[in-house]
Amino acid sequence: MGAMRPWPLRAERSVPVTTQYGSPADDRRYWVDVMTRIATPVLESAAAGRLRERMPVEVGPAATNARAAYTHLEALGRVFTGIAPWLELGVDPTPEGAMLDRLAGLARGGLSHATDPQSPDYVNFTKGAQPLVDAAFLAHGIVRAPTALWEPLDPTTKANVVRALESTRAIRPSESNWLLFSAMIETALHSVGADWKAEPVDHALGQHESWYKGDGVYGDGASFHWDYYNSFVIQPMLLDVSRVLGDVRPDIAARVPEIVKRARRYAAIQERMISPEGTFPPIGRSLAYRFGALQLLGQMALRRELPDGVTPAQVRTAMTAVIRRMMEAPRTFDVNGWLTIGFAGHQPAIGEGYISTGSLYLCTAGLIALGLPASDEFWTAEPRDWTSRRAWGGENLRADHAV
Repeated sequence: MGAMRPWPLRAERSVPVTTQYGSPADDRRYWVDVMTRIATPVLESAAAGRLRERMPVEVGPAATNARAAYTHLEALGRVFTGIAPWLELGVDPTPEGAMLDRLAGLARGGLSHATDPQSPDYVNFTKGAQPLVDAAFLAHGIVRAPTALWEPLDPTTKANVVRALESTRAIRPSESNWLLFSAMIETALHSVGADWKAEPVDHALGQHESWYKGDGVYGDGASFHWDYYNSFVIQPMLLDVSRVLGDVRPDIAARVPEIVKRARRYAAIQERMISPEGTFPPIGRSLAYRFGALQLLGQMALRRELPDGVTPAQVRTAMTAVIRRMMEAPRTFDVNGWLTIGFAGHQPAIGEGYISTGSLYLCTAGLIALGLPASDEFWTAEPRDWTSRRAWGGENLRADHAV
């Protein structure tokens, strides 16, 4: 008997891609439309100094109306972290450029009101523990878009932002992903030229190194949790904290290759978890953040550091399928255009005790690949089936391996 020969890898697919998807340009327009639809009510209201007045406060059955003390900073900070990479592209003479310019102006206006103690729309940075979380998302937005969200601010607003971020130092984070919120705030203070403290950063990086579980996954604290916090918070903040502070701290710079290696593996896992139908498993807490669960996959595309064998085209095509499934679910928005609690539509029962209307805007973090210019391969390459579609379609894929 002769030696066994492996089956050849097949390039064909059971269903031609061209009959399943829109054009690359259609995908980008859709993402911009989604970002605009989600962010506009928040940013228009904040820029007018009327976010408190206009934004509804829906809570799940496990929550109380006390969440109203936090929900406005939640909405603003979470929109900032998601929209920032797109705003940082800057204005160009296109309809998209005009919309970007408008939303950037609204964001800066909202930041002015939110951090001015004399404004009726001043948000809570110090009462309770939750403000640490959303001040960090706000800080992350500034780190991601310094030329759009920081440099144009007037001196008074800059001083108010610094004071607001510094005020959160009184909040002690738990030994969990919350350590990265303190680290991100200190990173943002450094990035804008303010005094920053190294201890919260060193503690966050050291603890997360000790909590690494293997194969691209960190624990949320010492325990492993089957949820999406590696993508909501942990790996995106590890990447950006180490990127920014690695420029001034060689010991932090030395951590970067391993952080990136792990992030690339987690991105590969996230891409494989997107089903052929454009869904992903509803596992763990905070499912009301919707496609914000895919932030890390989008961030690796934004950094042009996708894992080997994962193309920008398949990531864009897969993520677009997920975003469409979620955005087009009935009652995702209320009659005035505000997000409702849910994973695929309006499902308030999935809202944990910390979920309210403002919380939901972390979904914008799933759109950060808009920070790649329209000319980038991510947006110009023809649609391509993602891994699960190819596998379930019968393609002879190469084996997957842990790192």
